[in-house]
Amino acid sequence: MFIFLNFCVCLSFLQTKTGIALLYDEVSENAYDIRLKLTKEVLTIQKQDVVCVSGSDHSANHRTVTLRRQPVGGLGLSIKGGAEHKVPVVISKIFKNQAAEQTGMLFIGDAIIQVNGINVESATHEEVVHLLRNAGDEVTITVQYLREAPSFLKLPLGSPGPSSDHSSGTSSPLFDSGLHLNGNSTNTAPSSPSSPIANEPKYEKRWLDTLSVPLSMARISRYKTGTDKLRSNAFEVLALDGVSTGILQFYTAQESADWLRAMSTNISDLTLQNMKMANKCCSPSDQVIHMGWVNERLEGTDSSQLYKFKFLALKGSSFYIFSTPPVSTLDWVRAEKIYNLCEVLFKIHKLWLADDCWLQANLYLGIHQDFDLEDQRPYCFSVMVGHGKSHYFNVELGSELAVWEKSFQRAIFLEVQRTGSKTYMCSWQGDTLCFTVDFALGFTCFDSKTKNVLWRFKFSQLKGSSDDGKTRVKLLFQNTDTKQIETKELEFQDLTAVLHCIHSFIAAKVASVDPVFIDSQSIARKYMYSN
Repeated sequence: MFIFLNFCVCLSFLQTKTGIALLYDEVSENAYDIRLKLTKEVLTIQKQDVVCVSGSDHSANHRTVTLRRQPVGGLGLSIKGGAEHKVPVVISKIFKNQAAEQTGMLFIGDAIIQVNGINVESATHEEVVHLLRNAGDEVTITVQYLREAPSFLKLPLGSPGPSSDHSSGTSSPLFDSGLHLNGNSTNTAPSSPSSPIANEPKYEKRWLDTLSVPLSMARISRYKTGTDKLRSNAFEVLALDGVSTGILQFYTAQESADWLRAMSTNISDLTLQNMKMANKCCSPSDQVIHMGWVNERLEGTDSSQLYKFKFLALKGSSFYIFSTPPVSTLDWVRAEKIYNLCEVLFKIHKLWLADDCWLQANLYLGIHQDFDLEDQRPYCFSVMVGHGKSHYFNVELGSELAVWEKSFQRAIFLEVQRTGSKTYMCSWQGDTLCFTVDFALGFTCFDSKTKNVLWRFKFSQLKGSSDDGKTRVKLLFQNTDTKQIETKELEFQDLTAVLHCIHSFIAAKVASVDPVFIDSQSIARKYMYSN
């Protein structure tokens, strides 16, 4: 286990990160600018807002500002949006050293609520443009910062642009309508510039925390809920208590991949810390080897519920499947499924390679089982259990698949060494027999009543096997003296569990003699290192 934990640590490099992203609303199909702050334990989502930094703020949400139209530059701002696009009219540009900027109270992203006392919240773009251009030399507007401005408005997040960057005089809700131009002025004399009054409140646009998502036991999904539909450059982070970030969308595939890796790294590190804490309360033979979130494919259900989150754990002698992570010692007995590690078989099904082709691979040679691979998710593996049943899982990253592959190997090998041997009841030609798989001795078959040994072979003497897929198996052994093949036929109640146990013991034996060979068979780790 010490070797395994070192393996996990070497993969983990804590990430702290800050950057701009979009928060996508699947209902309205709009996306809003946000800022992400990633620390070791928390992902924080920030939205821009206008806050009062000094003076008395009489109206926390609305600001009323008087603009004096200037002979050169007009109101000094441009607008976008309108009721025809189901968004308010917003200030999209503020020009330097002109009327709007000189007030110190207007910001890009401010939604215009009123113009000279006339409510324009439901007005079209053209109506607001007309009203502002014909409002006279002194225009009083009431604004409120639009925290969730749709990304299709393409509002800049930076400071006001240069005064020479004038917009077209034509009016369109998705293009800046330039109100830096003069409107219908009744006074030809230059008016005094707009400026903040000394006792008026002062405002600043700032990024404010709106949601903090703890990363401990959090999970990530790049797929639309329950489906195989991959979100483009986007994913969702869900906390242990179910709180969601919403759909985080990024401008490029590289940005999305970088953020996904960074968050996954921090979640994995916190999971490792939780494992260490849990292991302090467990005996040396009952340690947690690995645990984490996966997606399990549900068989025979409707397409809207194709996949469901599951939490897997490898602990002591068992493989656990939970619907929610165990947070106390009592939770371990509440698992949905518990399987003995000696009787399961881990198998990789898919890897998404750099040349955009599918690789279908069996982890171990000699055992082949057809599996329905119609879904389009990469990084898939199955865990085959007793009575011919299987669980089919998917993870988000190739590195996660590599860790699960290594962890199953480690957990199974440790359990084989701890157990030493396993004995199963079987029968042949009416006789009740016992079949033992022993790490040191190999295979032994003896009479269940008299305990007389009927035959014994080493692992190296097993040359092949065949079964009927139900209860009967033929084991082909080579006699060391005659070099002839001897066939031993047995019947088991749960043949699959016995075959998996045989495989586990043989693989553990090979690993104890030649660990390099086992590592060379790692499909997922070959992929990870090659990328």
